[in-house]
Amino acid sequence: MYEFAIAWEWLSFAARWLHLATAIAWIGSSFYFIALDLGLVKRPHLPVGAYGEEWQVHGGGFYHIQKYLVAPATMPEHLTWFKWESYATWLSGFAMLCIVYYGGADLFLIDRHVLDLTQWQAIGLSVGSLAVGWIIYDLLCKSPLGRNIWGLMALLYVALVAMAWGYTQVFTGRAAFLHLGAFTATIMSANVFFIIIPNQKIVVADLIAGRTPDPKYGVIAKQRSLHNNYLTLPVIFFMLSNHYPLAFATAYNWVIAALVFLMGVTIRHWFNTVHARKGRPLWTWMLTTVIFIVIMWLSTVQKPPAEGEESSVAPAYRQFAENAHFSAARDVVQSRCSMCHAEQPVWEGIPRPPKGVRLETDADIAAHAREIYLQAGRTHAMPPGNITEVSGEERALLVAWFESAVEENRTR
Repeated sequence: MYEFAIAWEWLSFAARWLHLATAIAWIGSSFYFIALDLGLVKRPHLPVGAYGEEWQVHGGGFYHIQKYLVAPATMPEHLTWFKWESYATWLSGFAMLCIVYYGGADLFLIDRHVLDLTQWQAIGLSVGSLAVGWIIYDLLCKSPLGRNIWGLMALLYVALVAMAWGYTQVFTGRAAFLHLGAFTATIMSANVFFIIIPNQKIVVADLIAGRTPDPKYGVIAKQRSLHNNYLTLPVIFFMLSNHYPLAFATAYNWVIAALVFLMGVTIRHWFNTVHARKGRPLWTWMLTTVIFIVIMWLSTVQKPPAEGEESSVAPAYRQFAENAHFSAARDVVQSRCSMCHAEQPVWEGIPRPPKGVRLETDADIAAHAREIYLQAGRTHAMPPGNITEVSGEERALLVAWFESAVEENRTR
C-alpha cells in the first residue's frame, strides 16, 4: 500500500536521526580524548605509574585529569567505558544502509550501466566487502608490517584508494561513496569492538587479580586509535556526499575519494600538532586548500557518454509506467522538474542534477516514482520554494498516479 512509502520514509528519517546523534557522541568523545592525550604534561609530583596530567576548565568548574599508560595501582569503584557510542553509530549506520540502499537496491545501489547485478548479488557484495575489508585490515595490522606505523598507514591508504576505485566499478556513484564511508567506519568501529575494548578489559582483569598488566595491550590499542583519528573526517565527508552529486556522480569520483583521505590527514595533523603544543603548521591548511581546489576541478570533468544505454522501464517499476495517470504525471514532471533533474541541467547555477537524480525519460520517472510522490506530491519539498509553480492540481495528480499504481499492483 502507498502508506508503506510514507512509513518507510519516516523509518529512514528515524534511523538517520539516531545515526547522527550517536555519531556526534562518538566523534566528540574521540576528538576530546585525542586532544587530551596529546596535551598531557609530565610533572615530577605525579603518582607512581602516571604518564601525565592536564588541567581543564569547562562549565564553571575545573578538572584535573591524570593518565596511566598501563593502569593505576588500584582500581576505582566506578570506571566509565567509552564504547557504546561507537557500537550505536555503526549499528544505526548499517540500519540506514539496509533501509535506503538494500531496500531500494534497484534505484540507489545498482547501476546496470556500471555492472549488471541482481539485488541479492549487489547486497552480497556490499556486506561481503565490509566484512572482508576488516579481516584484511586486521591481518595487516597484526603482521610484521604493523610494526612500522607510517609504513602501515601508507599501505592502508593504497588499500582505501583501491576500494574507492573498486566500489565505483560495482555500484552507483552515490552508493560507492556511501560504501567507502561504511567500509572505513566498519574498520573504526571494529577496532573499538575487537581490539581496543578487549585489550582494556584484559588490563583491568589483570589489575583486579593482582597481576602486572602487559604494556603491549596499550600499544596495540594506541595504534588502532591512531588510525581512527585520521579516518574520522573522510568518513564524515562520504556520509554527507550523497547530497552532492558533484562529488560522487563525476568521471573521476574515485580520485576525488582518494584526495579526501589526504585532506583528512592534513586537517587532523594540524589539530594534533596544536593539541600537542608543537606549533601551528599552517602549511597543512594551504595544502588542504590546494587539494580541495583540485577536487573542485575534477568534478567539472565530464563523463564520457554511456554506450548502449537503455531507456526501457525496469520490471520493478513497470506498474508506474503502465498506470493510466502516467502520461499526465510525466507531463508535470517534465515541465516542472526536468530543467534541473537532467543530465545537463538548464537551470542557472545547477551544474549537476540534484542528488544525481535524472527525470528525463519514462524509465527515469517510473524509477523515481516514490521520491516524486513524497517530494512533490505529498509534500511541497520540490521544487524548492515552488520556483516552477507546481499547482495544487498537479500535485494531486502526482499523488493519484502513485497511489493508484500501488493499489493496482496490490490487487493483481
